[in-house]
Amino acid sequence: MSVTFVIGGARSGKSTFAEEKAKEYGSKVLYIATATVTDEAMADRVRKHREQRPESWSTLEMHSEFRSLGGRKEFIECEVVLLDCISTLIGNLMFESGIDFDSCKSEVVNKLEKEITAEVLALIEVCNLNNKKLVIVSNETGMGVVPPYYMGNYFRDMSGRINREIGSKADFMYFIFSGIPIKLKHKGEMVKWPLDF
Repeated sequence: MSVTFVIGGARSGKSTFAEEKAKEYGSKVLYIATATVTDEAMADRVRKHREQRPESWSTLEMHSEFRSLGGRKEFIECEVVLLDCISTLIGNLMFESGIDFDSCKSEVVNKLEKEITAEVLALIEVCNLNNKKLVIVSNETGMGVVPPYYMGNYFRDMSGRINREIGSKADFMYFIFSGIPIKLKHKGEMVKWPLDF
């Protein structure tokens, strides 16, 4: 079992890179899609993602409760689990929580973050217990402008902390910059810098 974490900015090529890694790791891949189609633009993005994935892959449209994943037929039969992406998962769960982020207390947001973090860790654990290779994709949200509204700020901070949690558990980690992968971790160890080219 190993955890590969692929992170980068929007449209950086991280999903394409993660899919190539999944193909390297095995032919039986379970793709966990977290995107929810809300408008025509999102429908187009989902369609493009589907078209670039092999037809032989299983797809599970699910955003949480990974503790129940171990009993699913698609999970039992796969060699590799690819989740794309954590950022969308966080956004969906924030929206579905029904919390008014403009007026709620910080304790409410902290509780939600703990619940989401627990689900992510449950995914890592169930893959570990069942000897599945896991590839996780996420957006790096901390390098842009500070969002001018509460929900955006909570999302950015929550994403950053959950990304750090995944990064600490990852055996392999890549940052995708304009389509170019930069390896950050190898077999659980930080890659030493500067690199010799």
